[in-house]
Amino acid sequence: MSKSKESYKMDIMEKIAEILGILEEKNLSKDWLLSELKKHKIKTDVSAFSNSYQILKNCSHEKIQKILNVLKEDLAIKDVKTLTRTLHWFFIDIVSSSDPNLSVKSQARKIYALNELIQRTHTFKKEKTEYLDILPTGDGMAIGFSDSPEKPLRLAIELHKALRKFNSSQKEKDKIFIRIGIDTGPVYFMKGIKGEIFWGPGLIMAKRVMDLCGPNQIFASERIAKDLRSLSEENKATMHPIGEYEIKHGKVVIYNIFSKEFGNKTIPKKGKIVKTNEDDFKRPDFDFNSVEVRLEVTEPKSMMVHHTWIWDVKNVAKESLKAVFYSLGGDVPRDFSELNVKVTDENNNRLEIISLDVNKPMEKAFYIKLATPIRKNQTGRLIKLEYDWEEPERNFVYVFSSKSKKFRYYFSAPKDLQLKHRILEVVRDLGDKRRAEPPAKIEYHNEHTEIVWETTKNHKILAHDTYEFQW
Repeated sequence: MSKSKESYKMDIMEKIAEILGILEEKNLSKDWLLSELKKHKIKTDVSAFSNSYQILKNCSHEKIQKILNVLKEDLAIKDVKTLTRTLHWFFIDIVSSSDPNLSVKSQARKIYALNELIQRTHTFKKEKTEYLDILPTGDGMAIGFSDSPEKPLRLAIELHKALRKFNSSQKEKDKIFIRIGIDTGPVYFMKGIKGEIFWGPGLIMAKRVMDLCGPNQIFASERIAKDLRSLSEENKATMHPIGEYEIKHGKVVIYNIFSKEFGNKTIPKKGKIVKTNEDDFKRPDFDFNSVEVRLEVTEPKSMMVHHTWIWDVKNVAKESLKAVFYSLGGDVPRDFSELNVKVTDENNNRLEIISLDVNKPMEKAFYIKLATPIRKNQTGRLIKLEYDWEEPERNFVYVFSSKSKKFRYYFSAPKDLQLKHRILEVVRDLGDKRRAEPPAKIEYHNEHTEIVWETTKNHKILAHDTYEFQW
């Protein structure tokens, strides 16, 4: 968004915040606002269930200015602080803090411990308290930083690390699990019963972003995430777009913030918006220059396998390829969120899952959106899918969705695992199986065994060709 558009949008939000502040201070309801709109012949398209904020959001800049003028003229309010301030918000609360199985004393102890941990973080200690806008919420708080959008992020990361250390020494019932929402936005400051109070879109959005979180998750709105990602490669590496979600009175694109040291990479399903744009899902014909399937046994006892599929894609249709469809199967019932699915491109961009079409216990199907479309005959475009799923039957079946010039299969397992490895090719139309040629190459290393099989130059793979790998 250009500076002029951003400035224009900010001006509108400031005026809306100013109007809402005046209405609240004078205890005026939505009905008063609607009657004033009617009296001054200001038309707006709203439903009977719309609140004051929604009514104003549906008004043009000119109408909002007129409403503000009416309020100032009719009410002659001269002492209201009319300017908003844009702050960078950190909104936190404790997950299940009101659990009826916990005593009130236990709940209070958790709140006290959380407050102590926040105050001990480097980011909080470095700030002068008078420069922070803090709103206690009982089992959490909202903190507004005025100078840098990175401060809510740093506070969240520092707190997660401190909390991990704290929880390691606690009994399960005494452990603290939190959720954090981050956003940037304006708030309106006004006089309250016990001093100055604040309210506005930035604070509200940070809370709604937080409400989407599960235990120990840090979510950010797209508004602040884009700014943070542009500031450093470190920020970019930990901020992952997970799609669009429904919130009260609208929707928001969410970024999940996590690494090995903080956060929680689970993608929440509640509120997720499934996009059904025909253009995105229209699947042009494509071929594979090559396909590589890698299976790595990471836990022999459960036969947990890390799967990696690497596709070198060639688009053979006239239109660009925008989205790719995947279908997965497994031997053990699993929810999609448990599979640690990750899809990246040749530039290591993490690709967005835009539609989860099937989430059956042993079957998953979903679309991913490419960071940049693949043009016709474009080369050098790779798509890498990774996921974790147990294979207790000790076999894996791969079906080609299109023809491929080359195919390479790689298998790795700890050296102590006894293997009876076979690679079978399913005979088309008959369903019979035969050993694939040439024989696979086996290498024994100190810690693991590797098996590699690849097709020869004369071996042509067609769409729907199927291979079964046993070990």
